Amino acid sequence: QVQLVESGGGSVQPGGSLRLSCAASGFLFRNFDMGWYRQSPGSVERELVGYITKSSVSTTYADYVKGRFTISRDDDKNMVYLEMKDLKPEDTALYLCKTRWGYNDYWGQGTQVTVSS
Repeated sequence: QVQLVESGGGSVQPGGSLRLSCAASGFLFRNFDMGWYRQSPGSVERELVGYITKSSVSTTYADYVKGRFTISRDDDKNMVYLEMKDLKPEDTALYLCKTRWGYNDYWGQGTQVTVSS
């Protein structure tokens, strides 16, 4: 079955960097777009951070992360990455990766990122 497992979260100071990873299995990874979302503390909504299309044709980012976050993928390893720099306290959230297969969305369990001094 489809499985997505995020890792790489942690606590950093403002201005710091982190690299998140999402390991995918159970589907033909290279044929699917992959997205990164985040869920802020106390919120039930998951907001789009950005996504990368299959074959890395293009990436799209939310305005609030443009220039700071970069999404990449390694189709040989079934991995998608979120490189984050110049982190701000408002970036504190649970970060999740997602893919869609047909009418179904598949999510990982998320990895927590906390930005504070």
